[in-house]
Amino acid sequence: MEEHKTYENFPLWMPLLASLVSLSTYATGTLILAGFGIAPAALYVLYCAGLEIRIMRKSCVNCYYFGKVCGIGKGRLASVLFTKGDPDAFARDNISWTTLLPDLMVFLFPAVGAVILLVNRLAWGHAVLLAVLVLLVFGGNAAVRSSFACRYCKQRELGCPAEKLFSGK
Repeated sequence: MEEHKTYENFPLWMPLLASLVSLSTYATGTLILAGFGIAPAALYVLYCAGLEIRIMRKSCVNCYYFGKVCGIGKGRLASVLFTKGDPDAFARDNISWTTLLPDLMVFLFPAVGAVILLVNRLAWGHAVLLAVLVLLVFGGNAAVRSSFACRYCKQRELGCPAEKLFSGK
């Protein structure tokens, strides 16, 4: 297995890229759901914000990068919003595909919405937005995590439940 150096603080461009992918995903999902009106779009934005807060409150507080520049851009922000947790708890945490269901809903809500709009209205703009959403979620996130964030992450070496899940360990 090829070893990579880890960062104490990631170069700023990495979390900026990760944040851009996340925000672009949320914006694309919001645009799709706006096809149903302002309320579904606003609820989706609130859902995404709540999900980000939940991640920081449950995971980031225990991460090695709490208070530092991490690969996905939440380490410093988490330290502003929450108090430091137990770093050993991060490695002990177990996640499954069921645990990731709330994260998957960020994709599924607008994807299902886009399909409904396509079937009911033949709104081809939503087909383009759906394609963008698929590229961001499956291509953008995969590239950010595999090529940048996870590859150089010290927490991965210390123990990361997501790395265990995705590597099949």
